[in-house]
Amino acid sequence: MSKDYILGVFENEESLVSAFEKVKEKGVLPVEVYTPYPVHEILEGMGNKTRITTAAFFYGLFAAIGILAFLTWAASLSWPLNYGGKPFNAFPSFIVVTIVATILSITILTLFTFSARAKIFPGKVPEIFHERATDDRFVMVIDKKSLGENSAEINSIISEYGEIE
Repeated sequence: MSKDYILGVFENEESLVSAFEKVKEKGVLPVEVYTPYPVHEILEGMGNKTRITTAAFFYGLFAAIGILAFLTWAASLSWPLNYGGKPFNAFPSFIVVTIVATILSITILTLFTFSARAKIFPGKVPEIFHERATDDRFVMVIDKKSLGENSAEINSIISEYGEIE
């Protein structure tokens, strides 16, 4: 681990939330907060909003259009077979295939998008800040460069509610 960070290690959620709010009042936003379970005050306080739902919507839209276009092309233009009185473009028969293939496309493309954004790939060495970070401890990572002149105040806030590493 690099020494460019201050780690605040807390034993419970209440002390983490209290320290987080006081640190944020001082104008310092932690780089990351590691918790054993989701803490909604921290998630809202960090302000990181994801756009993966928008990406998934567009993946689904373009996949559905592409799949319907392919099925229409294959059934009507490329290989038009007239069997059993079926019209060349039997659109209702394409619906189930389109729905299933669209769901598959959304799932796979969203997985790749999330993996690329989170920089998760095979063989990556994880950066572990604290050995018990998500087991039973709450860890707040603060960049030393963002502290400025508030360094002593931030250290005292963290020491009041937890311990500094």
